[in-house]
Amino acid sequence: MIYGLSSIVGRFLNYLLVPLYTAKMSAVSGDYGIVTNAYAYTALLLALLTYGMETTFFYYANKKGENPDRVYSTTLITVGFTSLVFVLLVVGCIGWIAPWMGMAYVQHPSYIITMAIVVALDAFQAIIFAYLRYKKQPIKFATLKLLFIFLNIGLNLLYFVALPELYKQWPDAVGTIYSPTVGVGYVFYLNLVCTSIIMVCMFKELTAVPWRWDWSLLRRMLAYSWPILILSVMGIINQSASQIVFPKFYPGADGASQLGIYGAAIKIAMIMALITQAFRYAYEPFVFGADRGTKDMAKKKVMQADAMKYFLIFTLMAYLAVLAGIDVIKYIIAPDYWVGLRVVPIVMAAEIMMGIYFNLSFWYKLEGIDEEGEKSAVRLTLWGAVFSGIGCAMLLLVNWLFIPQYSYMACAWAGVAAYGSAMVLSYVVGRFWYPELMPQFPLRDMALYTIIAAVLSAISMMIDLGNNWANTAVRTVMLLLFCGVVYKREHMEHMLAGVPVIGRYFKR
Repeated sequence: MIYGLSSIVGRFLNYLLVPLYTAKMSAVSGDYGIVTNAYAYTALLLALLTYGMETTFFYYANKKGENPDRVYSTTLITVGFTSLVFVLLVVGCIGWIAPWMGMAYVQHPSYIITMAIVVALDAFQAIIFAYLRYKKQPIKFATLKLLFIFLNIGLNLLYFVALPELYKQWPDAVGTIYSPTVGVGYVFYLNLVCTSIIMVCMFKELTAVPWRWDWSLLRRMLAYSWPILILSVMGIINQSASQIVFPKFYPGADGASQLGIYGAAIKIAMIMALITQAFRYAYEPFVFGADRGTKDMAKKKVMQADAMKYFLIFTLMAYLAVLAGIDVIKYIIAPDYWVGLRVVPIVMAAEIMMGIYFNLSFWYKLEGIDEEGEKSAVRLTLWGAVFSGIGCAMLLLVNWLFIPQYSYMACAWAGVAAYGSAMVLSYVVGRFWYPELMPQFPLRDMALYTIIAAVLSAISMMIDLGNNWANTAVRTVMLLLFCGVVYKREHMEHMLAGVPVIGRYFKR
């Protein structure tokens, strides 16, 4: 719960920057399009620089016969070295990287260098955060995550709200720490400051174990991680490729403006990404730990099947909740970005598919964790790379074919095509080729809940009573209908009875 809440609350607080940025950067200027494009690159680069070592760290730290401290130090040294090399390459090749990325970066190459340092530090810190999860230190994990958010929000409010007003009255005094000509650049520079502060706060984890690099261990880890790398990269491409390739297929100032509108609108849809990320933070170390200590494969499969069903139930609830409050939630972005709100239900549906795909991935990730022979596990993880690769190809194809004509709407549907194809392929291959590894998911219940949610969401989107609050009230009834169906069918009073504080209001 702490992992999940820290992720959701942290990202929710970070949403405070969305109204700030959209208010200070008009849709016409295209400045928010630059921010959207730059952060899409950093997401992809982060996946490349961690190259599957987070999951690999959990695998080997829980593996019989391995020294967890040696696994941690080897992973940390390796990722740190490759991150440093990456920064040096970016600085040395900035002359041709900037023109390739676009005119805005030619005029401001410091944006690229700054974000390169940020993503390198993030990759290094990802291993430390994984170590905190392995050591079951959720409080420190959450504290560091939230500290970054509060620092980032505070500094952005200072440089985008307070200092610009003060500069108008005392330009000479304030000009020593603020310049209006920097503009959107402060988004990147402040990110670097906050990331550096978090790095300092991780000093204890940097010295927690002796720094020892084990080449033989690393070779085995890399053999396991490179399919995970492909899987991660393909997954990030599925999430970010649309924002990366959009300027190529829809160039010019209008393209930057359209990308900014899309980038702002999908922030509303990212509630689903928050849920899946929170679920992953808590579920991944749990399921790997359960696999280590549980020999009964039937119990593991039941656990995974239950997790899938309830994940779907609660994401569908979140989907209907966002649609219910869309006329109120939309105020987190400036009115000139509202034209992009039509992508919200599409992007949320794609994120649900991505979460289902993540749940399905454990049939090939878990195999062989208690065995000495790692080749079987490596061979199975290749399936993840295949599924994600096909999904990525679908995404790029849809973007290439339809962005010139349908603008950012093509990006939204490309996500559905990508995650939908990967999800279906993962289930079909696991169910029919490796049935001994695949849990028996309650497909009938899952299909019923999906159909009910789809019907209710379609009705919600058609409702327009001419008043935001009236629309919200009627759509909330749709949400409550879905919750009532789930409550009765799942006998949730038995589950809720065990929850502290509120449990006394429910009978077992």
